[in-house]
Amino acid sequence: MNTYICAQINWATVGIVLGIVAGLAIVFATAILLVTKLCHVQEDEKVLKILENLAGANCGGCGKTGCEDFAKCLACGKAELNDCKATSNEAKAVIAEIAGIPFAAEEATVAVVRCSGGTNAADKFEYIGNPSCLDHMVYQGGQKICATACLGGGSCQKVCPVDAISVRENNIAFVKREICLSCGACINTCPKNCIDRIPAKAKVYIACRTHCKGKETMSFCTMGCIACGLCAKKCPAGAITIVDNLPVIDYDKCTGCMTCTTVCPRKCMKRTDDVSLPTPPQKKPAPPKPAPKAE
Repeated sequence: MNTYICAQINWATVGIVLGIVAGLAIVFATAILLVTKLCHVQEDEKVLKILENLAGANCGGCGKTGCEDFAKCLACGKAELNDCKATSNEAKAVIAEIAGIPFAAEEATVAVVRCSGGTNAADKFEYIGNPSCLDHMVYQGGQKICATACLGGGSCQKVCPVDAISVRENNIAFVKREICLSCGACINTCPKNCIDRIPAKAKVYIACRTHCKGKETMSFCTMGCIACGLCAKKCPAGAITIVDNLPVIDYDKCTGCMTCTTVCPRKCMKRTDDVSLPTPPQKKPAPPKPAPKAE
């Protein structure tokens, strides 16, 4: 015979438990509301207005963690307005009025990779490992003999907020100037410091950063500048000078005549509109040996 045991429910006890739970829920909800109210940080209206006018790239090129951090630093005088290169001069003028700070418009710039090495530059060893430039640097500062050669690991490509940089098949990073913001994220990231800004109006640039003497440069790169000075000597506008074994271009004088790109024997003086891959200059064939004299 089956025996069924039915437990009698004490509804009074259940009611007391539910009342306690409901009371605790009310207490915790009240506590959360009070904490939220007391700890609420009032957003600075000035910061919000500044943020509205920034480019919004969040690139970190200004040295801050993002646009919001930069806006806060700008509002309290801990940053300079021109630290941000991605924001237009027109927007900066509005920000300057909001923040009550002085502002002088800057010339528009773009980034360029000042290296023609890549596959044309000799290696100290064969690198096998993670592709990041920072990983390349762990052992002996990278595999390239040249201390300022692009490593081709793509660290700059990863941080670019608008995908303006790509590593090409010759293992050199290349900047698409038409979409570059000149924010500086790539410049801050490059461990070899071979990325630089030039005026957006520039027609030419020197695609090399080494300050080695010509003979030394020739030992490790077929495209590196050898400081021969032909570009400076032949420039009709006198816009180029050789400083510490490297050409320096005065873009206020440069007329874009392209004489320097023509006379450069190493082809490291580049046109800014040239998107072709750099190829090493052709070596002149050795003169034929004289025929042996007949006896």
